Amino acid sequence: MPTRHDTAAPPAKGGAAPARPPAGSANEERRRARLSRRWQRDVRWSPYAFVSPFFLLFLAFGLFPLLYTGWASLHTVELTAPTDMSWAGLRNYTRIFDDEFFWNAAKNTLIIGIISTVPQLMMALGIAHILNYKLRASTFYRVVMLAPYATSIAAATLVFVLLFGRDYGMINWFLGLVGFDAVDWQNDTWFSKIAVSTVVIWRWTGYNALIYLAAMQAIPQDLYESAALDGASRWKQFIHVTLPSLRPTILFTVVVSTIGASQLFAEPLLFDANKGASGGPQHQFQTLGLYLYEQGWVNQHLGRASAIAWTMFLILIVVGIINYVISRRLRASS
Repeated sequence: MPTRHDTAAPPAKGGAAPARPPAGSANEERRRARLSRRWQRDVRWSPYAFVSPFFLLFLAFGLFPLLYTGWASLHTVELTAPTDMSWAGLRNYTRIFDDEFFWNAAKNTLIIGIISTVPQLMMALGIAHILNYKLRASTFYRVVMLAPYATSIAAATLVFVLLFGRDYGMINWFLGLVGFDAVDWQNDTWFSKIAVSTVVIWRWTGYNALIYLAAMQAIPQDLYESAALDGASRWKQFIHVTLPSLRPTILFTVVVSTIGASQLFAEPLLFDANKGASGGPQHQFQTLGLYLYEQGWVNQHLGRASAIAWTMFLILIVVGIINYVISRRLRASS
């Protein structure tokens, strides 16, 4: 009599019966596929999540104010009632262009920008060239160069106000020792611009020197060795090797310094003896930044101040275009 075991199906011809996959393997495959999809989504979208805070802040505090001031510049709006706008078209722009104080501020901005940027970058280039040599405590000197940049603008400007004081300042005291008369730094037309430029030079020279130093250290030493073998002195090496290699960096610092000069605000504001936005009793060192502040927050003409802000923005765009054209020509010639 056959048993239950005897009635079982015979094994397949040619070998043993195929083994069934474990019961949990299908779940494991689904889990792995789910993790793989999650990993792919993470790789694809994580960078956007990491940079999204910047763009959110830029939209809130950068793009929106820019567009709002552009819209406000086409309206007559006062600080006392910022929501009450009446259409003015281009009247705010034509009005500021007919304003002699605007052109005075533009001229002051240009003059202060020139007499602060040119000496500043030349001094920064010389300091960077000296620091490029192997000096003891070079890290200490680099930190010292960066200290003015890390100092508060308000504190530094107030110290310079004391130095440039007419009756008690150390600068006039030194001029008296060498036989010169005292200078009214805050009220004189040209000397007030020089004093404001001095604050800018003191603050930004070390910063630009470190930028030049980093660019100098990237210059291959083979160029200097070849120039030395040809009999070039240190000065000729600087003229014919260092300066040509620094042309893109010099152009960058010129553009950045130009942008900073066009936005100059804190130094002339705090240097004014009356602590106002007029830039001196005769507006002799009122910059475009001070003129904007005076129109918007002193005279409370937000529409006109917005037009000034957009005019400054367009000036910076022109500076950027000039920078682009010059940099392309430099790359083409090199």
